[in-house]
Amino acid sequence: MTRFDAIAFDLDGTLIDSAGGVAHALNAALAQEGMPSFALDTVRGWIGDGPDALIARALATPELASFDSYELAARLRRGFDAATLRSPMAGSRVFDGIAATLDEIAQQRPLIVITNKPTPLSRAVLHAAGLLRFFEAVHGADMPLQRKPSPLLLRQAASAVGVATGRVLMVGDAAVDIAAALAAGCPAAWAGWGYGHMPADAPAEVWRLARPHELLLRLAMPVSASTEC
Repeated sequence: MTRFDAIAFDLDGTLIDSAGGVAHALNAALAQEGMPSFALDTVRGWIGDGPDALIARALATPELASFDSYELAARLRRGFDAATLRSPMAGSRVFDGIAATLDEIAQQRPLIVITNKPTPLSRAVLHAAGLLRFFEAVHGADMPLQRKPSPLLLRQAASAVGVATGRVLMVGDAAVDIAAALAAGCPAAWAGWGYGHMPADAPAEVWRLARPHELLLRLAMPVSASTEC
């Protein structure tokens, strides 16, 4: 188990099935403004680019287009953050097999969270989920330029734990996770149990994982075998 010096995980759709929680926070913010809510399946399709993009997608719908304004978006963001911090795991759950997988890997190498969710919200969710203890660091997109597919967070996280960027494996369910890894020069693994889809043009070297425990199996393979999967 020496191919990677650290493992980075996306949060929403990779570690935590948080679509219900994101929908809860968004709809709570909308309700404060007297605006209609959205169904879970609709919100699930908006997840992956952080709360500002989520809110922008909601405001771009026919139901809310007439409400669109910068001031409203800022108020909705404050409401979203407050709802998340009040009940970080409302409507959410840890994906089956994640805790056991993290527990085993954390004994071998540092684990990091790389997410487009802002850091304070990410830490609150991870703490409430009982997963924060597994991670050496949590790097959220607190500024727009940090959002995946930008490689910036991956590069910052690798530097913070003292490893080469190319020795960090990025695990995520979304196209932006794979794109960020490739842009940073990191190997990548696609979390097939999440919300996203594997990019059609993803290199063959990207691991395709159907369940969390498959990551353990891949990490245990000899380097020559794992690169052929």
